[in-house]
Amino acid sequence: MARKSVELLVNTPADWVDAVLADFDAFLVDHANCERKASALVMSLVVKYPDRTRIIPDLIKLAQEELQHFGEAYQFMERRGLRFYRDSPDPYVNELIALARHGRDERFIDRMLISSLVETRGAERFGLIAAALDDSELKSFYTKLWKSEVKHGHQFVHLLLREIDEDAVYPRLHELAELEAGIVAGLEIRPALH
Repeated sequence: MARKSVELLVNTPADWVDAVLADFDAFLVDHANCERKASALVMSLVVKYPDRTRIIPDLIKLAQEELQHFGEAYQFMERRGLRFYRDSPDPYVNELIALARHGRDERFIDRMLISSLVETRGAERFGLIAAALDDSELKSFYTKLWKSEVKHGHQFVHLLLREIDEDAVYPRLHELAELEAGIVAGLEIRPALH
């Protein structure tokens, strides 16, 4: 698939990797929760926009991939004796969602673009984790996720461009990318995906 998304405008701070490695169990549980929520979010797009029939099959496949990632993360949790628990609100995602405009088409555009940015940020962070891990099985898992999330970041924009003219997509994507950079710069460093 051709590159459709934008480059992130700020890098994740190196301190974030240190925080994750210092409490990898907490990170793994948070990561599993993020995959679960990503699957639910994609399915919510299917439910909220049933008239977007050209992209629904691809959205369903995307949701299934996210659910598979959740299952794989959960298997690592089980091996480490970790229990699944209700997570706290994700400040990064919540701040991004708060930027979504009102109006049916505008909200659809923004939810797809925000999803692209979240996936692209996730890809960057999974790549950092994969590079830092010593455990070969976890390193392989996070390398696979890095590749998948890169693809998903582009896929959201690709699907959106099948529904909406690019003149309404790319200016808003660049605007949201700038806002995302500000959100990342203000995030607390913690052993969580975001």
